[in-house]
This record gives sequence, C-alpha cells and structure tokens, in this order.
Amino acid sequence: MKMFFAAVLFLDLVSFGSYATENVIQISQENINNLGVKLGKLEPVTQVPVLSAPAKVVVPPTQEYIVSAAQAGVIDKLNVAIGDKVAKGDILAQLNSPDLLTLQREYLKADSALQLATATYQRDKKLLEEGVIADRRWQETRSQYNSFVSEVNEHKQLLEIAGMTSSEVDLLGKTHRLTRQLNVRAPIAGVVMERLAVAGTHIDMMAPLYRIANLDELWLEINIPQERMGSIKIGDQVLVENSPVSAEIALLGQSVNVENQTILARAIIKSEQVAATAPSSAYLQSTVRPGQSINTQIIHTTDKAAFKIPNAAIAQNEGKPFIFIRNSQGFLVTPITVIGKQGDDSIISGEFAGNEEVAVKGAVALKANWLGFGSEE
Repeated sequence: MKMFFAAVLFLDLVSFGSYATENVIQISQENINNLGVKLGKLEPVTQVPVLSAPAKVVVPPTQEYIVSAAQAGVIDKLNVAIGDKVAKGDILAQLNSPDLLTLQREYLKADSALQLATATYQRDKKLLEEGVIADRRWQETRSQYNSFVSEVNEHKQLLEIAGMTSSEVDLLGKTHRLTRQLNVRAPIAGVVMERLAVAGTHIDMMAPLYRIANLDELWLEINIPQERMGSIKIGDQVLVENSPVSAEIALLGQSVNVENQTILARAIIKSEQVAATAPSSAYLQSTVRPGQSINTQIIHTTDKAAFKIPNAAIAQNEGKPFIFIRNSQGFLVTPITVIGKQGDDSIISGEFAGNEEVAVKGAVALKANWLGFGSEE
C-alpha cells in the first residue's frame, strides 16, 4: 500500500514538472472567455522610469533679490504684501529719510556752481576765439568747468543710488524743491516671497525690506540614494507626481550628504512648458511652488526596444517574470525583463516583434493552467 501511494506521488510530481517546463498553454477560445482573459497589444515606449525620489522646489539664486533701503529713515508705507506680483520699477515702500535732504542739497549746490562755471566757460571760449585771452587761461577755465561737471554727475549718481530716478533728479534741478520721501522700487518683475520690515519703524541704511523672486524658472533639488547614482545621467527627464510639469537634470552633485547618504541632483523646470494661453510664471505657480516638497520620477530615454504593459499582465514564477502571448494553440509563456515601473504599468524588454497580443487580464488563471493547478476543462 505504501508503495502504491509513493508511485502516485511520483506520478504527480512528474505531471507537475511537465506543466512547469512547458512553454505553451493549450486552451480553447471558449475557456479563454470563461477565465475572463482579455487581450491587449504591446505599447512601444522610448522612455523608461528609472527611479522615484523626493525633491524640493527652489528658486535659482540668480532669480532672487533682496530689496533694501539705500538710506536710513522711517518706513512711512509698505505697498505690497507676500504673494503680490510686481513689475520692474513698481514702488514697494516709501521712506521718510532726512539723509536724502542732505544729498539733495549737495546736488543743488554743485549744480549752481556748474551754472556759474558754464557761463565762465562760454565767455572765455569766445574771448579765446577773438584773441583777447591767452591759451593758458582757456585751459584753466576748461579744466575747472570739467571738474564742476564731474562733481554734478557724482552727486546725481548718489541720488540715483539713494533711490531717486533720473527724471526725479532732473525735476529737482529745475524746481529746487527738496523732499524727504524716498521711494523704494522693485529691481525686477516677480513675486514678493517675504516681507522683512514693518511700517512705522526706523531702519538703517541697507536694511532689507522685501525678498522678491522671478518664478519663470524653478529648480528641483532631488535626493538620489548614492547607490543609484550610476543609473542617473545629465539630460534625464524628471516627472512631477500629480502634475503636468516636467524638468531635465542639469547637474549631479559631487558630494554625499552625511545625514542621509544621498547625492543632490538638480533638475531645471523651464518656462517653455507653458500652455499657449497662460503666462509662464502663472503656469508654474499653479502646479509647483518654491519650498514645496514633491515626489518625482526620473525617466531615461532609451534606443532599445521597450514596451509598456499593465502590471496585471505579468506573472511570477520562481522569482522570474513572464507574460502570456496569444498563439494558434493558446498562449506562449514568454520570459521578460522588467526595466521600470510607472503607476499601474510596467516597462519591459524581450524578444518581441511588437505586434503580439498579450493577456492583459486573467494572467493569474493562465498561470494556474501553466503550472498544472487547473486545466482547460
């Protein structure tokens, strides 16, 4: 009796082994329908997901400005708040600055001296042409005149550095009306990221008032595990999770973060991605924002044949992945290499013509038939 059961067990093992090594599943169309198997085509792709990694959205340092007060004074008014968009030249704040009065007086004093020097210059030039004065006296007059011109230009530049525009300085020279009000203007078009002062307070020269950034270009700082750096290269595309925005890797760091053993990769989000009807900064701000932590997926562009299929189409056996390709007998069990995953899909490679029909649903039932746990009956 024991020998009988041993013989049966041996036959079962032989039977199971024959199913496990067979590459073809013989099954009728009726049973394919009963098993709920659905067919689909291999979808050729040229981009392969390589790695998912966290990232932080940052403003490039060249696109960020600190707006400071060029003179000491009391803040009379702050015109913009955090999040406001500003154009280049917009008045951000107004200061009451006694030091501005001193600069204006010095300018008017130098301008008056220049007017006297101009009269002397024109007179001596005429006398030289008539032969009344010597050439040496004319050279002295011209030298003094040039000195006064330089002094006026110097004081005008000081006023412009203090915050007055060229037209405001010219108006001061015509009207001689002094003012203590100093307008602080935006150096660029952008968005107010931070307010650094409070109205009614006294501030010193060069005290910061606002931080402004141009958001037409943003960076993604991505933390790449050091063991995965070999699979990342400059030029790889970066997709932002739950967003239409993508970026391109432009820099790979040369040092490892000692705290988390990652290497910094920088990807640039360009304004060329903007929809035709939306301003670039508005488009980027609606999807990613500076300081935001996001999840990203790094994509390789490949020249090798690769295809996308649903994850449900892949069956595992002894740690190896397979798919089931429809043929005249039923299905051909075909080994594959999974080279990337993207959501509910996998990117695979293998020896395919590209026009095969694959079981995209019901792979579990086909696997059972393949391994002998079921049959077409």
